Amino acid sequence: MVKVSRSGYYKWLNHTPNEQEKENAWLMKKIQEIFKQAGGIYGYRRIRMVIQRKYGKRYNLKRIRRLMILLGLKSFIRRSNRYSTKTSYVNIEENILNREFTADKPNQKWVTDITHLKYSLNHKAYLSVIKDLYDGSIVAYKVGYYNDNELVMETIKAALKANPDVTPLLHSDRGSQYTSKEYRLVTTKAGMTRSMSRVGNCIDNAPVESFFGHFKSESYDLKRYKSFEELVANIDRYIQFYNEERYQEKLNSLAPLEYRYQTVA
Repeated sequence: MVKVSRSGYYKWLNHTPNEQEKENAWLMKKIQEIFKQAGGIYGYRRIRMVIQRKYGKRYNLKRIRRLMILLGLKSFIRRSNRYSTKTSYVNIEENILNREFTADKPNQKWVTDITHLKYSLNHKAYLSVIKDLYDGSIVAYKVGYYNDNELVMETIKAALKANPDVTPLLHSDRGSQYTSKEYRLVTTKAGMTRSMSRVGNCIDNAPVESFFGHFKSESYDLKRYKSFEELVANIDRYIQFYNEERYQEKLNSLAPLEYRYQTVA
């Protein structure tokens, strides 16, 4: 029935696994556990980091990838949403950041932007974030019903409250909120240096676009939201996970806030 020879069956039945086979069996079990716990968003690179941190074992990336293929495990992939904000041509600043996406210390360079989301029957919501380029952490975020100045100002105020007396460079696109008089007044009062992307160059603000991509593919796109409150709760959970548990190779396999606190200590 199963098209297996008698000799082949008994060879399999009496087979004693060697050390590599035993190790692979253990590793496959752990890969399945980690993949399930992460809700299917971890790829082979991040799974290797978790195994290394949790069990102190180092494995080749190709081995982890091969075993994931055997298990039929595939993480979610980010896709472009082809969405852009309305650009204003008042109070425009130079691109001082100039794609220098690294920082020597916390609160030296921040990047900010807004992305649109949906809940219920096609109702819209907007997520505004500020990301620190030193460790990639989200230092502040706000969710609102409207893509307006108030949403941006509340985000800046939250970032300054969490990090008093800092004067970072703050990079944004040329959206109307960021070229408004209010934005100019608030950032000037806080002693910030403003920087803005060039027209049609979304790569000028790539780090915050990258965060939105991860959020959508790893959390937002995986379910539907019946209410604004349910959407906000999901955002709260993801940003906490992103800051405290999402390990990154470029941060020595640490989560953003782990890396930040390690530096402060």
